[in-house]
Amino acid sequence: MQYAILCYNDEDVVWSMPPAEDQAMMARLAVVQDRLIRTGKLGPHLRLLPTTAATTLRKTAGEPLVIDGPFAETKEQLLGVFIVDVETLEAALDIARDFAAAKTGSSYEVRPIALYFPDQRSKAG
Repeated sequence: MQYAILCYNDEDVVWSMPPAEDQAMMARLAVVQDRLIRTGKLGPHLRLLPTTAATTLRKTAGEPLVIDGPFAETKEQLLGVFIVDVETLEAALDIARDFAAAKTGSSYEVRPIALYFPDQRSKAG
């Protein structure tokens, strides 16, 4: 089963860290990531830039509206995503606990992934 582990934190705090502190935090995360890569459990993973770099497309009754910034103002922002392939939710939570130990102050949301493959038969001509 694949799970997405979504990392949330206050981006103002994270992006204002001194470079040495940020590098140390990323090195702690790399230890966990390297272990998961070696065991074949870690898929795509990424660190998102701050919401100030975001552009949101919002569909309303008319044409889609494109705006600068995030969709919603919140105390914590989505800062990264890890895709893991493990047998159980508990195994995914164990990995989230490892990430939390490496990066204090963050919240980790774990969600099962339902892969979507549209029916290709409709494209046959």
